[in-house]
Amino acid sequence: MVRKIAVNTARMVLAVTFILSGFVKAVDPLGTQYKITDYLAAMHLGRLVPDFVTLGGAVLIAAVEFGLGICLLFAIRRRMTSRLTLLIMLVMTPLTLWLAITNPISDCGCFGDALVLTNWQTFAKNVVLLTCAIAVTRWPLEMMRFISESNQWIVVNYTAVFILAIAGWALYDLPQFDFRPYHVGANIREGMEIPEGEQPPQFETTFIMEKDGEQREFTIDDYPDSTWTFVDSKTVQTSAGYTPPIQDFVIETDRGDDITGDLIDADGYAFLLVSPHLEQADDSQLDLINQLYEYAQEHRYPFYCVTASDERGINRWRDITGAEYPFARMDETTLKTIIRSNPGLVLMKHGTVVRKWSHNRLPNEEQLQQPLEKSELGQMPEDSVPRKILNILLWYVLPLLILTIADRLWAWSRWVKKKKKSNKIYNLLKTKENEKENCSRQLEDESEPAGGRSSR
Repeated sequence: MVRKIAVNTARMVLAVTFILSGFVKAVDPLGTQYKITDYLAAMHLGRLVPDFVTLGGAVLIAAVEFGLGICLLFAIRRRMTSRLTLLIMLVMTPLTLWLAITNPISDCGCFGDALVLTNWQTFAKNVVLLTCAIAVTRWPLEMMRFISESNQWIVVNYTAVFILAIAGWALYDLPQFDFRPYHVGANIREGMEIPEGEQPPQFETTFIMEKDGEQREFTIDDYPDSTWTFVDSKTVQTSAGYTPPIQDFVIETDRGDDITGDLIDADGYAFLLVSPHLEQADDSQLDLINQLYEYAQEHRYPFYCVTASDERGINRWRDITGAEYPFARMDETTLKTIIRSNPGLVLMKHGTVVRKWSHNRLPNEEQLQQPLEKSELGQMPEDSVPRKILNILLWYVLPLLILTIADRLWAWSRWVKKKKKSNKIYNLLKTKENEKENCSRQLEDESEPAGGRSSR
């Protein structure tokens, strides 16, 4: 009994972790692709793997993690599922130990942007999961089934369709759940500030100086005179403090003018056409983009194409698209964080993100008939997070719940019928045995002589 409880507890820990990890990756496959690219760069393999491979890998990883989590939850193909889970943990645990020791990237991206763990926290988590995986692999048949073996294929197929549909929609449109600091409703200025009472991170810079062949280290407080020659410097963080969620939101024009404040502090609307790399941007919606720029000009809304591409990339885009809108530059990582589309469109008002569109879902000519102040486009969308969660519950959780209940009722009815049948057979055998005993007694009575009966 103790072993059964321990195995099923381990199974639930693994199931919940894999389901959450797989789901947040499927919701944001481009974010997962960026993290895979970071891994490959840390291993000096970035140039060897094309983008379509990393994107396909991102979707595959999300589907496998989510699928394994569901199989663990429902105890589907218990031996095979437990062995695959153990294999994954045997690969990931040493990998996260290497990340914790070498620290080539800041976090592993296990839960996307929904939950950011340090590399050592990730390694500790994987040690726990590895222990759970060993337990369920050692005693897989102790995992209690929630659904009959004959109906498990329904859960597997429905799960595969669901998770691939989630990932596909996120690639076509935008992630259904946005855990990044530039989500709709976020104020960029507030995201850059340190709240009152919080301390910023503390750093200490050490200067390595040389004089007469001797090298010594100095701080800013005891910086030496000009007779010492500067050799090198190093900066270390001495205190974590509070780190604002938005740190690198800086927009500069081609001439080097910083227009960040002009855009996020202005009272009106502003459009940002975001493209980390114009060389890789989708050019299928050029007419709509040009119409949006004309609309912005007509109503005097600032409109900038913000990119990390160089002058050559910008000029190539102008030649291909005939773009007349101005261009500005921003950090590549920040652009990828702002919106998961290349290009993507962001509408801001007084520094608050009002709307975001992928290049496949740009506003059309019919939606651009009125100024934003009077249009639905200028208002916050109504698709709230609770409504999105409700949709997930209705389209995925509820059907599986109904299937599980129906399956358990069907299994229970079979058990009852089997029990009744076995009872009938038992009663029938008992009746026949009683009849035989009665017949034997009757024959014995008839075989006794008459004198014997009278003598008694």
